[in-house]
Amino acid sequence: MTTPDGTQVKIFTPDTTSQAKQGMPQFFGVSEMSTGSKHLSLNLTAFGPGGQAKSHRHKDYETAIYTVSGKIVLFHGQNLEVESLMEPGSFCFIPADVPHVAFNVSMDEPATAITARNDPREQENVILMPELDTAELEERIAKRRAEG
Repeated sequence: MTTPDGTQVKIFTPDTTSQAKQGMPQFFGVSEMSTGSKHLSLNLTAFGPGGQAKSHRHKDYETAIYTVSGKIVLFHGQNLEVESLMEPGSFCFIPADVPHVAFNVSMDEPATAITARNDPREQENVILMPELDTAELEERIAKRRAEG
């Protein structure tokens, strides 16, 4: 069935991951480009062992994350000062424009998360924040991984 604006129900399975702007492999799912979505995107992020995103924020858009497997730590806040642990079954909400960086706690096991955003363009409004990707951040991540 096609709606008056021409959009249709679409079912598909991405065969491979693509590199997200944040530096993580993602199975890009629903978006404006893949389905004609006008108000949301939905993806599966595949954190390999030791996987880590780049510090970033989503300009004007909210993010919801559901952790499927593994332990993922999220540092967030203006200076990434707050730490939150996402474990299988946990939901996470990140308000628009909040700086954050996520990483897989394990150096041996993968972690996966489903990410939804009220942004159909998916990568267009990802703003990298290299000023937050410091040696201090890397030390904090290494320390957190050592704690398990």
